[in-house]
Amino acid sequence: MTVAWFLFSFIIILPFVSTKEVLAATNDNITKFAKQFEGTPYLWAGTTPAGFDCSGFIRYVFSNFGIDLPRTSETQYTAGKPVEAKDLQPGDIVFFQNTYKEGISHSGIYLGDNQFISAESKGIAISKLFSHPYWDSKYAGARRVTGNAKPTAPIFTDVTTSHLAYNAIVDLNNKGIIGGYPDATFKPEESITRGQAAAMLNRHLKLTAKQEVTFTDVGKSNPFAPHIAAMNEADILKGYENGTFGIDDTLTRGQLAVILDRAFNLQAKANKVQIASLYQDVAPNYWASDAIHALKTLDKTGIFQTSTYDITKNTSRAEFSAAVYSAISK
Repeated sequence: MTVAWFLFSFIIILPFVSTKEVLAATNDNITKFAKQFEGTPYLWAGTTPAGFDCSGFIRYVFSNFGIDLPRTSETQYTAGKPVEAKDLQPGDIVFFQNTYKEGISHSGIYLGDNQFISAESKGIAISKLFSHPYWDSKYAGARRVTGNAKPTAPIFTDVTTSHLAYNAIVDLNNKGIIGGYPDATFKPEESITRGQAAAMLNRHLKLTAKQEVTFTDVGKSNPFAPHIAAMNEADILKGYENGTFGIDDTLTRGQLAVILDRAFNLQAKANKVQIASLYQDVAPNYWASDAIHALKTLDKTGIFQTSTYDITKNTSRAEFSAAVYSAISK
């Protein structure tokens, strides 16, 4: 870094824009969007394309159209207005009772032609409705919610639309990179671990390791193991000299900038725009200085537009979302 670069550097104020335009909640749009997830695995309490339960799938689909629904099938059954079986239209939510528990316990989206799509035990699947030997006897009713659009409704109860990282969180959640919790919260201030960081980055990069993980603190059966092995082989997020990965160690903000630079070449991207000002607590000769300031330059959320960077501070889920979103956005 030259003195001249330091003297003439300045902060770029980047606009805070929506990650995507909310589509009209038409029957055709809803069913087309829902059907693209056919084959997605079932996951208890799952709310993202990484895995859905039945109500999580319903809520995810309709949130894409600005329609905010309750979290469970039982509470979703109170939304919108009731629809008689003879009046069913594509995009209506169909409900079933006494499946794995008494009362309303399953939901799906009606596609037309006596078919509906839902998160079954085998994953997202399309089934017959009234002529099906199982679903026909469990059918409990239907609701129409396509008049309930609320484009500004937050997806997570603890992340308002005014949160600087809101668009980043929504975008990464939609992409299946980072999800929320079964209680519909996101926990934006909760720290990210190195194991979680490896898994979430690789959900986007989709790298496959040639060899299995060899770190002493990462078992081969650990769900993060393939991602950790891939990140290590790619020299993006490596282990420690003592043979451990530090799977449960929190990811610091300094490490965050460095691994994103390795994964997405932040410095090359930052060189194409005017560089942001230096942080007061990051010396020009600090080993991660270039990566840290590249992240500030590319920041599309405002999260990193501060006077200090706090290198050793734990990375929060909101900060991780903001950083990855900024790194992968075009």
